Amino acid sequence: MVTQLSEAKSQTELVISWEALPKDFKLEDEPVENTGQPLLAGALRESLEISGFIQTQMLIASNFGLCATVNGQFIAKAPDWVYVPSVNQVMGNRKSYTPNLEGDIPAIAIEFLSDTEGGEYSVKRAYPPGKWFFYEQILQIPIYIIFEPDGGLLEYYQLENKRYELKQPDENGRHWIEVMGLFLGTWQGTKEARTGYWLRWWDQAGNLLPWAVEQIEQERQRAEQERQRAEQERQRAEQERQQKERLIAYLQSQGIDPNNLPPFE
Repeated sequence: MVTQLSEAKSQTELVISWEALPKDFKLEDEPVENTGQPLLAGALRESLEISGFIQTQMLIASNFGLCATVNGQFIAKAPDWVYVPSVNQVMGNRKSYTPNLEGDIPAIAIEFLSDTEGGEYSVKRAYPPGKWFFYEQILQIPIYIIFEPDGGLLEYYQLENKRYELKQPDENGRHWIEVMGLFLGTWQGTKEARTGYWLRWWDQAGNLLPWAVEQIEQERQRAEQERQRAEQERQRAEQERQQKERLIAYLQSQGIDPNNLPPFE
C-alpha cells in the first residue's frame, strides 16, 4: 500500500525547471492563426507604444515561445500576446523566453480564439500539456485572457489559490490591470480594413489609448481648432479696428481731433 501511494504521488507531482530553448527545438504545433490575429496583437502593442508605456526592460510579443522543463521534458507554448514586466537582459532578436531564468514570470497571456481548435481551454496534463494547464499550473501566469474576436467575448481569468477564476468586468465592461495601471476592454470599429471587435486599453481616467491613425486624426482636429481660434481672433481684431476707424471718422466729422481728447478716467 505504501508503495502504491508513493507511486501515485510521484505521478501527480510536477518537477519544474527553467532552461533555455534548445537550438534544435521545434514547437510541437504551429501557432494557430488567421489573418485577423496579427492585427489584433499588433493593435494591442501599438497603442501602448504610442502612449509611452513600453519601457526597454519590458517584453511584449506575439506568437512567441514561453519555455519550461517539466519532469525532464522541455515544453514551449506560444501565446498570441504576452506581457513580461521585466527581463534580465534586453535583446533585439529574442526567439524565446524562459521565466525565472531570463526574468519575470509573464504577467499576462492572451489567446485569440480561431476557427481551428487551438487548445486555449485545454487542461491536458500529459505531455505535451494543454495551454490552460501550462499557463495556470506550470508558468502560473497571474492573468489569462481568452478573446473571441468575431463575437467580442472577453474572458478574463485571474490566478487565485493556483486556479484561474473568471472575473466580471466593471460597469464600463472593462477590467482593471493593476500591474499595468490600465483598463482592458473591447471596442468595436475599423482598423486596417478589419471591421469588428478589438481589445483596447484605457488609462485610469478612462481615456482610450489611441492607435497611430487615431492620434493623427486627433492632432489634425486640434490643429483645425487652433486655426479656427486664430481666425476668430483675427476677425475680432479686424472688427475692433473697423469700429475704431468709424469712431475716429465720426469725431473728425464733428470737428473734434481724436488726438486731443482728454484721457478717459
